[in-house]
Amino acid sequence: MFGVRLLHMGDGDVPGPEVYWMSDWDKWYRLAFQAALIQGDGVTALVGTGPAEDLGPMNAQWAGFLGERAAMRRAPGQWMPEQLAALGIAPDDVTHVLLTPLQLYTTSNVPLFGNAQICLTERGWTHFHRTRRHPHDDRWSCLPRDVLRYLTDEAWDRVRLLADEDEVVPGLRTWWAGSHHRASMVVEADTTAGVVTLTDAYFMRRNLDTDHPIGICENIYEALATHERVRRTADIPLTLYDPDQLQNHPDGIVAGTPGVS
Repeated sequence: MFGVRLLHMGDGDVPGPEVYWMSDWDKWYRLAFQAALIQGDGVTALVGTGPAEDLGPMNAQWAGFLGERAAMRRAPGQWMPEQLAALGIAPDDVTHVLLTPLQLYTTSNVPLFGNAQICLTERGWTHFHRTRRHPHDDRWSCLPRDVLRYLTDEAWDRVRLLADEDEVVPGLRTWWAGSHHRASMVVEADTTAGVVTLTDAYFMRRNLDTDHPIGICENIYEALATHERVRRTADIPLTLYDPDQLQNHPDGIVAGTPGVS
């Protein structure tokens, strides 16, 4: 059994139709960008590595698309290495890194984790390398150049391309979701509180509960299928963006005590 803890990486605002397909045109929503720490049974896994120490390049892209309001805001101590250090975890202690989706706010710190198996969907990896023009999966908003070089050279023997249905270790599973990006997946962890799911395929609990796809969705049929499966299998369904989760889970602890199996 695993413990699961949410790590708050920073915040940004996005217009309503990005969160709720063809809806909420006059609203903006706060996204609380989150990663997850999953520990137990000799595993220390991260779902996402958080944005880079320097937010400038990523924010320049976001502000250019949505305006300055969309730029990420990060408080002191929220950079991933700082958060892990506060929990007594060194980068070399991390055994697995699971990347969903491939975006700068999940991939930028991958080279810090020199002992980790780096897990991403084979579909997403193939799409990244075969696609030249895409209105949503822009190449350099997915992987920084230094991270791409790291993955294909120094870290290549630790890169694991996940099948549509896969098991990272016993009790920690993944399945391809699509919906948001070609690299989007759902991570399932068995805990004493039941099955915890983590995904970027929807942004808010309202997306899941009302079957309302996110607006920045590449395939609505995939979104609906993901909603249905998560509702059927998850005891605690989580996204990587919903700010309410941070209020519902004090200190980010979702299930068990991370670090204790």
